[in-house]
Amino acid sequence: MVHVPENPQLPQLLLDNQLCFALHSASRAVVRAYAPLLDEIGLTYPQYLVMLVLWDERVESPTVGSIGVALQLDSGTLTPLLKRLEQMELLQRHRDPRDERRVLIELTPDGRALKTRAAGIPAAMVARFGMDETALRRLKRDLERLTSAL
Repeated sequence: MVHVPENPQLPQLLLDNQLCFALHSASRAVVRAYAPLLDEIGLTYPQYLVMLVLWDERVESPTVGSIGVALQLDSGTLTPLLKRLEQMELLQRHRDPRDERRVLIELTPDGRALKTRAAGIPAAMVARFGMDETALRRLKRDLERLTSAL
């Protein structure tokens, strides 16, 4: 008979061996690294993500729904972000006259102007990552594949 200790050390249950924790830690570190840059333009990280969607000129007539799809957020999470950005006078929300169920989002002049102030953030973050662009593109692709697989 094999003796199994009461509290065996299972390597698959060690925190150091968990991909999920490495991803969680990296995500938190990235958000922390963005914070001082975003403070300069008066945005939080989630607000910045919303603004990135709105600054994308390929997106025509953005709605709460389309922003939610782009950011993988439900309306319960997104609506408070949009309300705060509206209070900051960076965007306006209004009902689509052709479909009252849809809420259209439009940048204000201040919201459009903020894009210029934010333009240097991506390059500043690339420098903070300490990785070359090829490695960063590969990492992004791998993370997108992981997200799709899940």
